[in-house]
Amino acid sequence: MSGTYLVAYNRTRARELAPRVELADGLRSRLVGLLGRSALGRGEGLWLVPCSQVHMFFMRFPIDVVFLDAKGRVLQVVRELRPWRVSPWVRGAHSALELPAGGAAGVVDAGDVLEMR
Repeated sequence: MSGTYLVAYNRTRARELAPRVELADGLRSRLVGLLGRSALGRGEGLWLVPCSQVHMFFMRFPIDVVFLDAKGRVLQVVRELRPWRVSPWVRGAHSALELPAGGAAGVVDAGDVLEMR
């Protein structure tokens, strides 16, 4: 991953979720997403804006996906979404934070509020 990074912070639990989050807010960056990568490292993430559903076509590794509304409230957490699968479409989702598989375990749940710093 390269470029400028954000920090995903769980305000509800007062703890850092991921210190190296890359923003994908353009058509091309959202379309490419994590394609071509062999893994997401611990503490890394990709924040897709806007996004209400993700696909795993051509992916090589599973991920956790955290769907957020426009105010940063977690609407749904999809754990260990495997390659060649499609996440549910999440009503009201404004963005999605993709984390390494297991990266959401114990640190974020529906109803929590996240902020990107």
